[in-house]
Amino acid sequence: MKLPSDFYKIWAFAARSALVNRRNVFAIFEMLFWPGVAIFSVGLLTRFLKLDPETVTFILIGAVSMNTIQIAQLDLSYALLYSVWAKSLKHEFMAPVRLTHILVGSGLVGLIRGFMVFVVMGLLSMWLFDMDLSRPGADGLMIFMAGMFLNAAIIGAVVLALVLRFGQRAEVAAWAFSYLMLLLCGLYYPVSVLPPGVRELAQIIPLTYFLEYFRHFYGFPLHSAHPLIYGFSQSVVYLCLCYALVQYTLKSARQRGTLLRLSE
Repeated sequence: MKLPSDFYKIWAFAARSALVNRRNVFAIFEMLFWPGVAIFSVGLLTRFLKLDPETVTFILIGAVSMNTIQIAQLDLSYALLYSVWAKSLKHEFMAPVRLTHILVGSGLVGLIRGFMVFVVMGLLSMWLFDMDLSRPGADGLMIFMAGMFLNAAIIGAVVLALVLRFGQRAEVAAWAFSYLMLLLCGLYYPVSVLPPGVRELAQIIPLTYFLEYFRHFYGFPLHSAHPLIYGFSQSVVYLCLCYALVQYTLKSARQRGTLLRLSE
């Protein structure tokens, strides 16, 4: 009986997140409008600069990655912010649910939305700028998407911890933290162009290795002998640390009365 019960609790949070997105026109808007703007603006810039096809692909991969991760992490980041805005956070944790139910349920909707953005941006890139997404093959695409979604989960979990610690003031972190990570991982440029010191920070970001792995199908060199080992191992370690951090901040929020202050 335990497995069906957990399944329904996860499904409840997934359904809540899906309903919020369906009823919020801006959630649909950000899935279609901003990714489209990103592809058009970045793609047209590469044409203006008259870049070679390989460099255009390098930059478009960065644009697709950024928007996919941004959208995928939002449902997880907003999993508690919805309750904070509705002044109902304490009621959520009074119910017989665990943190895992919230994370997995909201994360599943984020994964679906991120996948949709990846497909839309990929099709636009192929149609408008002749990007060849078939070169990595199905396995390469699946591995790259898995890497992006793991990084999105890490960002979302960190934002959840900040929400439990600082409340609504952490809302800006849902965007700022992901932009900072993307800035360091070589989104539109090789990591080698980063200043010394900052370059070393890029080596502890899993997305750096997934981008490097995916781009090597387009002729760009691998700087790590085993990028997938580094990427997945770092992702697993960070996810475990993030989960422990969210658990700790939740326990601390209960002790300090933060859950009550963020509710009616």
